[in-house]
Amino acid sequence: METVKPDKNQRICIIGGGPAGTSAAMYLEKNGYTNYVIYEKSERVGGKCRSPLMAVKNQAGKWEDRTIEMGAVMGCDTYFAVRECEEFGGATHKDGPPMGRRFMNTDGTPAKTSKLALIKKLLALRKMTKLLKKKYVGYDVNGHRGVAQGRYDGPCPSPEMKLAHIEGENPNLKDLSMPFSEFLKKNHCEEAELIWKGPFTSFGYGYFDEIPAAYVLKYLDGFTVRQFLKTGLLWTWKEGTQSIWQGVNAHLKHPVQTNSEITAIERKDGKVVVTINNEQKESFDKLIICTPLELFLGYGDPTEEEKELFSKIVHKEYFTMAVRPPEEKAPDISYYYFQNMTNETRGHLMVFYHRWPDCGPQPLVTFTLRNHAGMEDVPFDIAKETTLKDMEKSGLPVEKIERIDDWYYFPHVSSEDYAAGWYDKVEALQGEKNTFYAGEVMAFGDMEETAEYSRELVRRFFPA
Repeated sequence: METVKPDKNQRICIIGGGPAGTSAAMYLEKNGYTNYVIYEKSERVGGKCRSPLMAVKNQAGKWEDRTIEMGAVMGCDTYFAVRECEEFGGATHKDGPPMGRRFMNTDGTPAKTSKLALIKKLLALRKMTKLLKKKYVGYDVNGHRGVAQGRYDGPCPSPEMKLAHIEGENPNLKDLSMPFSEFLKKNHCEEAELIWKGPFTSFGYGYFDEIPAAYVLKYLDGFTVRQFLKTGLLWTWKEGTQSIWQGVNAHLKHPVQTNSEITAIERKDGKVVVTINNEQKESFDKLIICTPLELFLGYGDPTEEEKELFSKIVHKEYFTMAVRPPEEKAPDISYYYFQNMTNETRGHLMVFYHRWPDCGPQPLVTFTLRNHAGMEDVPFDIAKETTLKDMEKSGLPVEKIERIDDWYYFPHVSSEDYAAGWYDKVEALQGEKNTFYAGEVMAFGDMEETAEYSRELVRRFFPA
């Protein structure tokens, strides 16, 4: 039989100019598809990679502008898709500021860890890593296709595989639908919770009694979590994480059209008609949605099945603030408050990020999570005031708030919906009505996972 050649002249609409949308365009170009348009409703590219310039005092005692990270902060050696985006767009993580951290009590005193506790932590990490490698083969594959049925199918981000596509069966993978705390208990690895909590809960991704283990472990696989424990191995970007996607955008044949909000979509007669800013209408052959799928219910023409599935998506209420304490009290490193990384302490300060170790006074970026499934949300204003009080309690009263970013954060589904095959139902819809789904919810809410998923989506449906 003759192989049908793909139509590389088909016109493709990409919604969203964040990591998912810009990387999707990059991978489409690499496969020969150049007839695309990317629409972004905001004035910039990068999504949650937001790196505005703010004043810091350098070693010479002079003020200068440098990037401050309000969203994504870091990467590591398993960020293979991000590395491909760096190479395409000319960005680099080689010149970023080194990271450091100090574990603190909420009263501003250093948290002490005994040698015994440290040994237990290392043993728990070793036990968990061994368990994942032997019992849960395929757990780290990008995306969630087949997991609820005990299968894996997708790119593997291990140092050995480097996003090579693998697939197979492993009935144990069904356990990944459990809340992570239950997963740890089932495998007698409760001691490992503290290891994963720092890079997960503190960055706004939720609490382990509510979030399916799949999200935790696909983001923080055994190798990646070890990298996060050693801050010297982490990647940062001098020009900020936003520079990665600005670089990709600058090198695309068709850069993102900013200030272009999709206000209506009509899919019929084999075409996708898109309305931009309630005025301009454009016709396309294919649609790739790289923004939250639940928002499509408001501006799109969802089918009954799309309505049912997308209405099950939930998200985290998470915000960051760039704040300044008095110059004479300026800390020299980031602080982590593990006492505030519990569902009972939602709305409290979990971390502040001190970005430039070679500088003195500079904005500190606070991280605060204010919701938990089945519990009352902490109102934004209360969480804001609580965070400021936590800073003061820690000996760092805030004199000025530079900016606040209240994020629509980490779209995901519950353990129940995950186990019921939510992902397989959505994946079965890929390509219907000439529509494809990408973005955070299809993998995980960080730049690497979303870029990996866009890469895989193009491989599956837009072959070279």
